[in-house]
Amino acid sequence: MAFDTSAAHCAAALLKKGRIAASRHQEMARGQAESLFPMLEELMDEAGMDWQDLDAIGVGVGPGNFTGIRISVSAARGLALSLGIPAIGINTLEAIFHVAGRPPGRIAVFLPAPKGSTYFQVFAGGEPLGPAFLEADGSLRDPQWAEGVKAVVGPGKDSACRQIAIKLGRAGKGPVPEQLVVDSLNEQAKAISACAAQRFGSWNERPKPLYVRPVNAAPAHGPPPAMLP
Repeated sequence: MAFDTSAAHCAAALLKKGRIAASRHQEMARGQAESLFPMLEELMDEAGMDWQDLDAIGVGVGPGNFTGIRISVSAARGLALSLGIPAIGINTLEAIFHVAGRPPGRIAVFLPAPKGSTYFQVFAGGEPLGPAFLEADGSLRDPQWAEGVKAVVGPGKDSACRQIAIKLGRAGKGPVPEQLVVDSLNEQAKAISACAAQRFGSWNERPKPLYVRPVNAAPAHGPPPAMLP
């Protein structure tokens, strides 16, 4: 079972024997906390399964809306604790990368962030080259990330993806990378379930919210928000 509330949606998918047995995606600006468990119950009924049949929980940990991330991560931790199964956190950018088919080469994955900024993460050989970070103006200015990027992957319109690709080409002093626009919101929970299944049996870390800061930002002061153990 996997779910995500990191954006203006509530999404869930149930993976059974390597295939999606049921899935839901509902756009909503608020109300995810009230909608999540009824949606999960619908999936279980559709697949003819019970909570005790689950082997693991996959959950989107962000980057994205802070409140939404906390809703899904707390739910995943609570389910894992009550059912005695692992909860596996999946980065939203990795889920987008998975929806795109995990293309080879150096790939920049982006996700629009508040106030015109952009979340970025660069992958190579199917694995992240570094942590996700935030660029205030939607450009990837540091040559260490921009150089050699083969393609740009992200949700939304072709024009937004192309604008980012052009900025990357300039920063890396190379050609404009290929652009791959994906329908990641509708496929996000399915991708999270697939990524979590790949890690099942080898993942011991509890999921926690991924709060992404600008690449050159100073560490945050004060403790993070309290989460369910």
